[in-house]
Amino acid sequence: MGGTIPVRPGEEFDKEAVRTYILAHLEEVPDEPLEVEQFPTGASNLTYLIRMGDWEAVLRRPPFGPLPPKAHDMKRESEFLRRLHPVFPLAPRPYLFCDDESVIGAPFYLMERRRGVVIDKTFPPGVEVTAERCRQISEQMVDILAELHAVDVRAAGLDGFGRPEGFLRRQVEGWIGRYQRAKTDDIPVVDRLTQWLADHIPPSQDATIIHNDYKLNNVLFSPDLERPVAVLDWEMSTIADPLFDLGVALGYWLEENDPEPLKKGVGSVTTMPGFLSREEFIQRYASRSGRDVKNMHYYLTFAYFKLAVIVQQIYFRWKNGQTQDERFATYGERVTLLMEHAYALSQSKRDGI
Repeated sequence: MGGTIPVRPGEEFDKEAVRTYILAHLEEVPDEPLEVEQFPTGASNLTYLIRMGDWEAVLRRPPFGPLPPKAHDMKRESEFLRRLHPVFPLAPRPYLFCDDESVIGAPFYLMERRRGVVIDKTFPPGVEVTAERCRQISEQMVDILAELHAVDVRAAGLDGFGRPEGFLRRQVEGWIGRYQRAKTDDIPVVDRLTQWLADHIPPSQDATIIHNDYKLNNVLFSPDLERPVAVLDWEMSTIADPLFDLGVALGYWLEENDPEPLKKGVGSVTTMPGFLSREEFIQRYASRSGRDVKNMHYYLTFAYFKLAVIVQQIYFRWKNGQTQDERFATYGERVTLLMEHAYALSQSKRDGI
């Protein structure tokens, strides 16, 4: 995983309690003091690097404070990875799940540490970036997704981890409802956009494992960027329409000719020369998976709408004084841009994107 920082104030846990629990439940862990650092990225579950002698692991726990029902389910995430890892090795192997909240105040699990680098809005320093390297990374991103979607769900014992029937409609109706609850300013295209989304839900593809937050900064690459070493953050994974996964990925996949506010708001290195266009991404996925992608404009439209709702929820908190972070003051403009972008796409061509 990427670099670490000292544990943030207020997010510490009882190191001795964790050390004692590990020694009681895992073999071949040295009886050494437990050291803890924190991975700074991510805004949901908290992730720590723990070390005992030369043994390392990653600890994941829910965020502090009240949690929505069924959210941040450490047991589900750990069990999902336990079944997925043998058939999809890019998913880290879990070591141990703990439901005894007396240890750190919440359920948690431990998984193996994968060493590598994260590519986000910039490349890591010291790496030579060429168009050929960017194309290679693009193709690997597509191929990883196609490989995940090819996993035999039933053989892996994962068929009970989702409700694929009606998944897409539940997503559309659910995210429209979230927007209505967080609405602040009037954006003229929203009513037409949400009506279009509700009226044009396509038939779903056969259900597969989906990551549900697949994007470049959730993939860990080797330090030389030659190969992927892990896919991270499986908390939202489920069994559903694979094109939904592809749409989410494309929502974060920027192109050089995208509107500047969109590029600024989403931020990604994929605007650099050599990266596949979204259309090339789709066609490579279609070739690798054999799936019909004619309705991808719908999934990408929904991906932009969903992203707009996420930004709106943050803006709602800022506008209502629940956060004082001035970075969020301009988020209303980003919401308008994303909604307008999604509506324009909804009215565009009907094949591909």
